[in-house]
Amino acid sequence: MLKNHFKTAWRNFWKHRVTGFINIAGLSVGMAAAVLIFIWVQNELSFDTATPGGENIFRIKNYLSLDKNTTWVWDNSPYNIGEAAEKQLPEVEAVARIKPINYAPVYFNINGEFFPEENAAYVDSGWFNMFKGDFVSGNSTAFNQHPFSIILSESKAKKYFANQDAIGKTIRIDSNNYQVQAIIKDAPANSSFRFGVYIPVAARHADLKQRENEMQWGNFYYLTFLKLHPGANQKKVTNKIKLILEENRKAKNLEIGLTPLAALHFESDLQNGSLIHGDKKVVFIFIVLGALLLLIACINYVNLTTARASLRAKEVSIKKIVGAGRKQLFAQFVAESALISLMALVLTVIIIAACLPAFSSFTERNFTLSVSSGYLWAILLLTLLATIVLNSIYPAMLLSSFKPLNIFRGSSVLRLKDTSLRKGLVVLQFTFSIFLIVGVITIYRQLAFIRTNNPGYNREQVMSFGISYKLLKKYDDAKRAAVMATIKQSLLSQPAIEAASLTSLQSIVNEEGQSSGSSNDWDGRPADFVPPISFFSVDRDYTKVVNLKIAMGRWFLPGNDDKRNVLLNETAAKEFNLHKPYVGQRFTAGGDTGQVIGIVKDFHFRSMHDKISPVVIKTADEYCSNFQLKVVAHKQAEAIKNVEKIWKANFPGEPFAYRFVDQDFDKLYRDDAKSSGLMSVFAVVAVIISCLGLFGLAAFTAEQRGKEIGIRKVLGASVSGIVSLLSVDFIVLVIVALLIASPLAWWLMNIWLRNFAYRIDMQWWVFILAGVISVLIAFVTVSFQAIKAAIANPVKSLRSE
Repeated sequence: MLKNHFKTAWRNFWKHRVTGFINIAGLSVGMAAAVLIFIWVQNELSFDTATPGGENIFRIKNYLSLDKNTTWVWDNSPYNIGEAAEKQLPEVEAVARIKPINYAPVYFNINGEFFPEENAAYVDSGWFNMFKGDFVSGNSTAFNQHPFSIILSESKAKKYFANQDAIGKTIRIDSNNYQVQAIIKDAPANSSFRFGVYIPVAARHADLKQRENEMQWGNFYYLTFLKLHPGANQKKVTNKIKLILEENRKAKNLEIGLTPLAALHFESDLQNGSLIHGDKKVVFIFIVLGALLLLIACINYVNLTTARASLRAKEVSIKKIVGAGRKQLFAQFVAESALISLMALVLTVIIIAACLPAFSSFTERNFTLSVSSGYLWAILLLTLLATIVLNSIYPAMLLSSFKPLNIFRGSSVLRLKDTSLRKGLVVLQFTFSIFLIVGVITIYRQLAFIRTNNPGYNREQVMSFGISYKLLKKYDDAKRAAVMATIKQSLLSQPAIEAASLTSLQSIVNEEGQSSGSSNDWDGRPADFVPPISFFSVDRDYTKVVNLKIAMGRWFLPGNDDKRNVLLNETAAKEFNLHKPYVGQRFTAGGDTGQVIGIVKDFHFRSMHDKISPVVIKTADEYCSNFQLKVVAHKQAEAIKNVEKIWKANFPGEPFAYRFVDQDFDKLYRDDAKSSGLMSVFAVVAVIISCLGLFGLAAFTAEQRGKEIGIRKVLGASVSGIVSLLSVDFIVLVIVALLIASPLAWWLMNIWLRNFAYRIDMQWWVFILAGVISVLIAFVTVSFQAIKAAIANPVKSLRSE
């Protein structure tokens, strides 16, 4: 019986193959988009769930109270807390620590050639005991026994050593030679620890000054993971860790939490997370987006199948008369739906295979299409099942419900509600499409606002580079200041460099955190008010480079008269509740007491997602080791070449790295740009699917009304009149969809815009533009079939009468 159902389904498909191919095209595009989304969603929801014993692994989380209004949340902990917890807490089975290298790359010197490596981390000897790496060659034993060792991922080994055996190879970092001890497989896409290079903490602690600094209980540098014995009381462990920290830090402004391994990915309250984090709201949005894309693809099938119901009425009636039951007919139409869905699935897999590399690159995940991938097959099969269910239930119920006597009496096979349902489904399709179009326009406008809005400083043609501590530690303070002054003069002598400034930060786009404490003071500050402050240490030429605007007062003068004086941004002046006039007020910054000599206008040194926070600008001291340069327009290449020459003259054999502020600025909105790109792609997909449905319905309508069109032409109707006649019903449906989508889009996009402290307002013309785009697309889609029907020879459609 099943074989007969599929044979009948194939014959019906081939008989109406134009409609069938439209169905397959729409379904495959919708299924491919939905599957790609669901692959990403599954990856997000499964982060760190594959680690053996992961249900008992927790990371220490710290809540540092600055005052009654401000609490910092850190994922880093003091290095010593790991050993203390392992020795003093019987509930702790094992400890592992990691320090990702986030702010500056580590430079590999391989055969005299330098390679910047940004995907690296320091780990302690317990790391590969807790997080079992999948070793291809070598093991962690030698890595733990020899401080100057390295473990590479397969992709990194191939990058640096091509097809050679990397085990035993030497990589020079700074002044030390490191030996590759092992190769591990690349971490899966759903791991928080997708590092390509692992270096022992012991190598970092070989520098005794570095070790002494990191062994202090007040320095929070490492992510500390605890593996508890099954059944251990987390609350008791948390309280014990808090007591250990309070006893050693001699402070009680810290609360402790234990974050389960599987919950790391969706942490949203950290000041500056060291690992990759996701957003549950975004995951939910994409689940809905994937489901809706699949739904509108299935709507095409339902619409076209039910629209052609009248053409199959006699077939169904004859089968019923000769004894076919409703269940048999229902099964036949489900088989037809399954056949179309299976054919669409084949095309879907081809589309996914073609798009997956680009999708992986765009989402920065290593997705692969493998026949052994269980989760991928599960997603494909669940998507296929959902498609078959959505496609088959209503059409099968409708087509199997025809009454034979009514058909042969000439009664209409379709009721008014069936036609209304099809129109409602078209409206639903275009409601979703219009919403996506509004979303794309809104996101584009917000990103354009960010790009064009004055951030309060000059970000064009500003180049920067830093000199590491290890290159300067051999100098005393006076000699270091002399070296930096010499370098600055050399930079200013270059014709491609307009201005140069010595600063504490590599870029005015500063994501490196804030400082707080009682060493900052001013007249009128309550004793319990110790707000977080972003400090900028700069020399007097800094404003020549970035062009900060002075709201009142003045900038630093030449000489040492302003050595202890400061400038504040407007936000700091307001939030600190300084007495007016602000200029001349006492201000102690980091223990140095001077006065406020000026107020700079607020500038966006962080993302516009966040409100501008207080900034204190101090004069550069002997520890400032970064240069920011104003490059002459159109001379970037010359400037880079000149700076590199100066670098090599002062630090021969050391790697040179630079950056541009506009690139740092763009990185702040990388995730938003990705959202815009994905939304644009899926909006196009939704519109294509909707248009395929309209195209099929328009073709069927033109075919069904062929004789009417022929009669109208014979009676003198014009081509434009017939096109309008056939198009107007569909255009009305799109306008109805616009009326429904507009308030929904306004509400949801306003919610999205609340993620930005500085944002655009929703404008009425956005909805008009989305409506015009939708109507034009629908009109072009429908008019193709309408024009084809209008210019056809009426004799052909009337000669059978």
